[in-house]
Amino acid sequence: MRKGLVVLCVAMAASLCAAQTDFSKVQVKMQKVSGNVYMLQGAGGNITASVGDDGIVMVDDEFMPLAEKIQAELKTVSDKPVKFVIITHYHFDHTSGDPYWGKIATLIAQENVRKRLAEGGPTGYITKVIHENKPAAPDMLPQMTFTKEVDLHMNGDDIKVVHYPHAHTDGDSVVFFPKEHVVATGDTFVTYGFPFIDLNAGGSVEGTIAEFKSMIPKLPADVKIIPGHGHLSTLQDLKDYVTMLEQTRAAVQKAIKEGKTVEQMKQEKIMEPWQKWSGSFINSDAWIDTLYNELTGKKS
Repeated sequence: MRKGLVVLCVAMAASLCAAQTDFSKVQVKMQKVSGNVYMLQGAGGNITASVGDDGIVMVDDEFMPLAEKIQAELKTVSDKPVKFVIITHYHFDHTSGDPYWGKIATLIAQENVRKRLAEGGPTGYITKVIHENKPAAPDMLPQMTFTKEVDLHMNGDDIKVVHYPHAHTDGDSVVFFPKEHVVATGDTFVTYGFPFIDLNAGGSVEGTIAEFKSMIPKLPADVKIIPGHGHLSTLQDLKDYVTMLEQTRAAVQKAIKEGKTVEQMKQEKIMEPWQKWSGSFINSDAWIDTLYNELTGKKS
């Protein structure tokens, strides 16, 4: 896994990362997760692939310059075509390969994903814009959309794509592979530390917590979780992540009730108990901003 490059791409502003990455040097690596499900990692969000006699179902597609490398890696396990690409959300590091894959497969996404791709707009925390998304070209738009959920009966599995509103964005989908006990979460769950919640695109910490509180009791104990970014994870990893979200949200809520400003929260280092989650992209101060802005609706 090229962990440093993956984290770097997450940590840098979107267009800057794409412009500065030498994709000719990026190696796409694939690992078997369970049965016919694989995880691929290159320079953007993780890709999940169900590979079988019916063809290949991909979840997300990273960057356009990596499309042929991804295709070559898939061909090491199957000559079957990619028939469907499920897009978990609209962010560029999960969708930039859409023009390539849309010519050979059907792109599927929740309806808000298509809308945000078509319209463009800012990605950020409300008070800080980290990337301005240009309206997508027609060949980047999903050909098939859904509102709440859609099923694909492929490769001996009943693949279920479920929309969770107001989590990482307002268009997030989580993809379940019940037969293989695998879940691909998109960026609703990541392992690089405090998450990026795109408040400008309808994201919500509260919604993310609600998503997983409803989901976790239904997951098998041996589930393998493919996050939007980072390493293959377990059910316990996901539970720890949700606990962190709940505790840090409660800490900021308590500080707000005590009348503290966001700057006072940062000066008092109220995130210190969760310092291990502070990363180069979303550090403790940025996470306080996110929580404060969501809880108050005010600009810090």
